[in-house]
Amino acid sequence: MREQLLLLPAYLTAHLQLTLAALLLAVVISVPLGVLVTRMRRLEQPMLGLAGIIQTIPSLALLAMMVPLLSALRLPSIGYLPAFIGLVLYGLLPILRNTVTGLEGVDPAFVEAARGVGMTSGQRLLRVELPLALPVIIAGVRTSTVWTVGMATLSTPVGATSLGNYIFGGLQTRNLNAVLVGCVAAAAFALSLDGLIRLVVMGLQQRRRAVLSVALGALALLYLYAGVAMGRDLLKPDRERIIIGAKTFTEQYILSEILAGQVTRWTGWATNTAPSLGSTVAFDALRSNEIDAYVDYSGTIWATIMRRESSLANRSEILEEVARYLGNEYGILVVGALGFENAYALAMSREKAERLGIRRISDLASHAGRFTIGGDYEFFGRAEWRAIQKTYGLTFEGTRTMDSSLMYQAVAQGRVDVISAYSTDGRIAALDLLVLEDDRRAIPPYDAIILASARLQRRCPEAIHALRALIGQVDGDRMRRMNQAVDEEGQSPPRVAHTFLDDFQETVGR
Repeated sequence: MREQLLLLPAYLTAHLQLTLAALLLAVVISVPLGVLVTRMRRLEQPMLGLAGIIQTIPSLALLAMMVPLLSALRLPSIGYLPAFIGLVLYGLLPILRNTVTGLEGVDPAFVEAARGVGMTSGQRLLRVELPLALPVIIAGVRTSTVWTVGMATLSTPVGATSLGNYIFGGLQTRNLNAVLVGCVAAAAFALSLDGLIRLVVMGLQQRRRAVLSVALGALALLYLYAGVAMGRDLLKPDRERIIIGAKTFTEQYILSEILAGQVTRWTGWATNTAPSLGSTVAFDALRSNEIDAYVDYSGTIWATIMRRESSLANRSEILEEVARYLGNEYGILVVGALGFENAYALAMSREKAERLGIRRISDLASHAGRFTIGGDYEFFGRAEWRAIQKTYGLTFEGTRTMDSSLMYQAVAQGRVDVISAYSTDGRIAALDLLVLEDDRRAIPPYDAIILASARLQRRCPEAIHALRALIGQVDGDRMRRMNQAVDEEGQSPPRVAHTFLDDFQETVGR
């Protein structure tokens, strides 16, 4: 728990910056737009309809949509900007709707009285309509505040640091302390911010200047702190900082820490990790030089990026073609293979598989119609799944998409019959699962390979040299043990990576 609490100031500060800035811009956009809508009635349905459509998009999908859109516009596509834009869009509807409702609910008699004493349209708005509508508008702001704080925890997969780092990382590594700290901190922050806004309303309505001053002062201090922290981050020199990406599972967290530690130890350059990135988000970020390196898998590049079908080519041939393709198309360097393969695989409870005589994927054909298969968020949309279905003629009774950290328990407890496992996952042995043989080779090889951006190649050749030293140094057994140390023994990825690098340093004598 102590280790998690040490991360809290940085995560909470980042969450604060993101939430407060997005909320402020949402208010700045929504209130004037709401006023405009009440003055031009023909805009009401289109504006509210558009805001409603945005609201119906799942929040994680809305954030993910920002990545390719910003990339196409040649703007930063991971990190703060996509999360900020997504949060602003998601916060518009409650404030806009309540602004319109509040202004429409103002008693016409008050407006007529104001007109009667000679007030202009602007004076009536500022002195009569908005003050009377303020409680309703503030109610919308409070709703938007809670939504924005909650949605900001989902910004982690697009590379923005937030309290979501606790939740995503904790779920994947089965660290309940991390999940608990993240959830409690997000809830406390949302309630505190909502409470301050409620005090502002109370002070205005009851004319309690002391309450109003305290609430506004606290909000001002929060914005000041967020602004100063953001300014400090922007002014911080970033030219000698290398960013290592990681996807959303245990192995990636460990490997990103290994790469970051190796670069720092051998070159002295400072490094940051960008954890829990979506698979395509990580690749797009590398391609656009927003991260400098990360570990991917040859099969992922082959099937998802190159869009090739399964091939009978051997592992070395696929590695060569992947390296040639990435270099020619994107200027990305395949530094080399770490030495192990982490392929997608179908796995079952060993007891059930042996009872039914299932050892290979082809053996599933006569049972699939009665089986439910579980997969991670990406699996059922990937080329590998289509290749398995086509090659083996499998039609399952049902498919269930779930977080990858939950799949193994689900199959061990009989909640699903088959899962799309990762071949180096330590939980396969821990839960006594059987990996089914891909006897018709529907799934391409999945060698773990280090990818380096064009930017890293230009500005820090010594980092490439440091990463190249890791080639062939991690075999499948070592990777499974490291995964198990995190997933089953509760060690943190940085600690496991540090142990590996200490051993590696002794081996190479450096």
